[in-house]
Amino acid sequence: MATNNTKIRAAIKQFVDEYKNIEKTQGKIAEDSYCHKFWLSFLHCLFNESNGVKFLDFEKKIKDRDNNTKRIDVYIAQTRVIIEQKSSNVDLRKPQIGHNGLTPFEQAREYQMYLPTSEKAKWIVVSNFREFQIYNMDVPQPLDSMVSMTIDELPKRYYEFHFLIDNTQERIVREKEISFRAGDLIGRIYDAMLKEYRDAGIELTPEIYSNVNIICVRIVFCLYAEDAGMFARHQQFGSFLRKYQDNPDILRSKLAELFNVLNTPPEARSKWLDHDLGEFDYVNGGLFAGAVDIPPLSRDTIDLLINEASEGTDWSDISPTIFGAIFESTLNPATRRAGGMHYTSIENIHRVIDPLFMNDLRNEFDEIMKYKSANTLKQKLREFQDRISSLKFLDPACGSGNFLTESFISLRQLEDKVLLALASSQGNLFESEKLQVKVSLDQFYGIEINDFAVSVAKTALWIAEYQRLQETLNLGVPLSVESSLPLKNYEHIILGNALRVDWNSVVPSEKLNFIMGNPPFSGARLMNAAQKEDVAAVWKNSKNIGNLDYVTCWYRVAADYMKDTSIEASLVSTNSICQGEQAGLLWKPLFDDGISINNAYQTFVWDSEASVKAHVYCVIVQFSYSPKKERKLFSPKLGSSLPVSYINHYLLPFEIPIIESRNKPLCNVPEIGIGNQPIDGGFYLFKEDEMKEFIQKEPKSEKYFKEWYGADEFLNGYCRYCLWLGECSPGELRSMPLCLDRVEQVRNFRLASKRKSTNKVADKPTRFFIENMPKDNYHAPDAKFVTNFKSVL
Repeated sequence: MATNNTKIRAAIKQFVDEYKNIEKTQGKIAEDSYCHKFWLSFLHCLFNESNGVKFLDFEKKIKDRDNNTKRIDVYIAQTRVIIEQKSSNVDLRKPQIGHNGLTPFEQAREYQMYLPTSEKAKWIVVSNFREFQIYNMDVPQPLDSMVSMTIDELPKRYYEFHFLIDNTQERIVREKEISFRAGDLIGRIYDAMLKEYRDAGIELTPEIYSNVNIICVRIVFCLYAEDAGMFARHQQFGSFLRKYQDNPDILRSKLAELFNVLNTPPEARSKWLDHDLGEFDYVNGGLFAGAVDIPPLSRDTIDLLINEASEGTDWSDISPTIFGAIFESTLNPATRRAGGMHYTSIENIHRVIDPLFMNDLRNEFDEIMKYKSANTLKQKLREFQDRISSLKFLDPACGSGNFLTESFISLRQLEDKVLLALASSQGNLFESEKLQVKVSLDQFYGIEINDFAVSVAKTALWIAEYQRLQETLNLGVPLSVESSLPLKNYEHIILGNALRVDWNSVVPSEKLNFIMGNPPFSGARLMNAAQKEDVAAVWKNSKNIGNLDYVTCWYRVAADYMKDTSIEASLVSTNSICQGEQAGLLWKPLFDDGISINNAYQTFVWDSEASVKAHVYCVIVQFSYSPKKERKLFSPKLGSSLPVSYINHYLLPFEIPIIESRNKPLCNVPEIGIGNQPIDGGFYLFKEDEMKEFIQKEPKSEKYFKEWYGADEFLNGYCRYCLWLGECSPGELRSMPLCLDRVEQVRNFRLASKRKSTNKVADKPTRFFIENMPKDNYHAPDAKFVTNFKSVL
C-alpha cells in the first residue's frame, strides 16, 4: 500500500505542476475553461477513476424561490457534494460583487437552500485552483470546522478528499438502520426470555431482570464477534446454536457452558472439552465472568436467535454509539413503557465535543500539515499523535457510554489522518517501519448509577475499538497491531452515584483534560426522594436549594473537582438553569469561585428517538477556571456561532448583574406584600356600572365601596370596585338588606367549598379570606403610568 500511496502522490504532484504551469503562462486559470478538466483529472489521480463523468454533474440546474434557473458548478449526487469553483484570481474569503455580495461559500450555501431534502449537500467544497476550502454541512457550525489547504499541499493531504466518492453518509444511514434492527431483535429475545418466567408463574424481580440483561449483552457480543471477524470463523456462534437446535434443554446448558469457556484462558480449560466449544477464543474483559441462570428457550426463541439474529443480520456494521443507547433502552422496562428506543443523536453529541476539543485538535492538525520540511512534518505529527493519545476524558453520567464512544471514534478518526500522513511521508524508504495506534480506551472514564448501563457502555466501547482498528487497517498503512482477543480488562467505567462518588477516585483531576456529558434532567418538583437528598448534600451551603434542578448538582461537583486545574467541561442541561431565579442560584457561587463560561449553545430542542417524542428544551454550557479571550456563542436561530468576549449566566454576550431574591427593597419604597384574597364567589366585586346600580338601590352602601386593582386591572388600565363590609357594624348591616343578602351568599359559597380552610372562614363572611389593607394613604395608578408601563412590557 505504501507503493500505492507513492503512485498517488506522484500523480497528484504531476497534476499540481500542470495547473501551476497553466497559471504561470496564462496569468490565471479561468473557471469556465478549466473547471471540468480540473475535477475530472483530480478524480482520476485520486481514485484512478477514468470515468469521472458518472460521478460529476457539471452545471446542475436548480430553481430559486422566484423560479429563476441557477447552476451549481459541480454536484456529486452519490455523496451529496457541492463544488463552487472560481477562477484563480478570486479571493475565496471576500464577497463577490457579481453575486449579491456573497462569498463563494455563501453562494454554495444558498444553492443548498434550493435543493430538495434528499439532495442537500453533506459537503461543500470551494476552490479557486490555488486553494481548497472543505465544509462539513453535517456539523452544527460548518464555518468553525472548515478545512483549508493550498494546491501545493495536495500531494501530502490528498486523502482528505476521499469523501468525494466515498459513500460515508450512506454507510452511516446503513449503520443506523442495522442498529435499530439489532435493537429490535434483542428486544424480542429479551421479551421471549421474560415470558418463560411469567409462564412458569415466577415473579419478575430486579435480580431476574439483571440476569436476563447480562445474557442479552453476552449474546450481542457473540453475534458481533462472529460477523466482525473477532471469532475464528464467520457465523461460528450461529453454527454452534444450530447444532443443538432440536433439543432446547441441551442447547440451554451448552449456551451456559459456552459463556464459561469464553471466560476461561486456553491453558485453564478442560482437556476433555468438546471440540465445538474449544474452537472459541478466550474473550476476557470481564464480559463473561460469573454464572448466569439461562431460562428455558422455546423453539421460537431458538429460531429467532439462529435464523434472524445470527444468519439474518450482519452485526459488523452496527454503530456502537447508536446501538449502545438503543440496547440499553430496549432492555430497560421504564424507557420501553415511555415509547421505545431512546438515544442521543450523533449530531447532538458533536454539539458538545466539537467545540470542547475536536475543533481545536482538527485545526492543530491542519496547521501541522502546512510544514514544508518532511523531517519537521514527521516530528510534529508524532508529537501530535502522542498528545492526542495522552488526553483523558470523563463522562460523570455516562449511561450507555455514547458520549465516550463517539469521542473515542472521533479521536481515532483524527489519528488515522495522522497515520496516513506519516505513511505518505515515508514512501518506499521506510516501508519496514511500522506505525502504531496510540489512542486507546484507557483515556476514557465514566461514572454510571445503573449496573446494566455500565455493561452496555463497556461493550459499546470494545466494539468501537475493534471497528476503528479495522478501518485503520483498511487504509493500508504499515501498522503494528495486537490481536483483538482477548479483550483488555476495562475498569474505567465505574458503577456508582456520581454525586456521592469522589471523582478523584475515578481519575485524579490533575490527569484529566475534559468533562462532558448529558446528566439526568429532573426539575425541582419532579425529583424523587433520593434525588432530593443528593441535591441537599451537594448544595448544603446554598440558599433556596429547593428551587434547583437535579442537573445543577453536576455543575457544582464538576466545579469543585476542577479547581486549580485547566480542565474544561461541557454539559447538556435543560435551559431552566439559565433562566429566572435558578440562573442566579447556580451561577453566582460558580462565578464567585472563578468559573467562566467559555462557549455556549443557546436553547434548542433535544429530541429523543422514542416513538412518543418528548421535546426537551436544552442548552450546552462549556466552562472552566481558565477563561478564554475569544469565546463562541452558538445561536440556533441564526444557525451560526458568534465570536464574543463574554457569556453571562443567561447565555447572552454581555456582562449583567446576577439578580437574587431578597426580603427588603433596595431603596426607601413601600414593601411589596401579599394583597387581598376575598374567596367570595365574586359577590363582593363590581364593575363601575354594576356598582352605581347597586348604590342607587342601596344608598347607604356607597361608603363601603373601594377601588379594586388586581394584575389584569393594573396592566390594562381599568378599575373594578369591591364592597368591603369588614368593619360594618351588625346594626348598620341589618339596615342594608341588599348588602346582607350578599353577605349570606358569600357565607353559603364558603360552606360549599371542599377546602376546610375555606369552610372555616364562613363564620366571618364580611371579612376576606386574606386581608392586607394599606396602613398609609394610597392611590390608583394614573393613566400615564399605565400607558408607560404597558409600553415597557
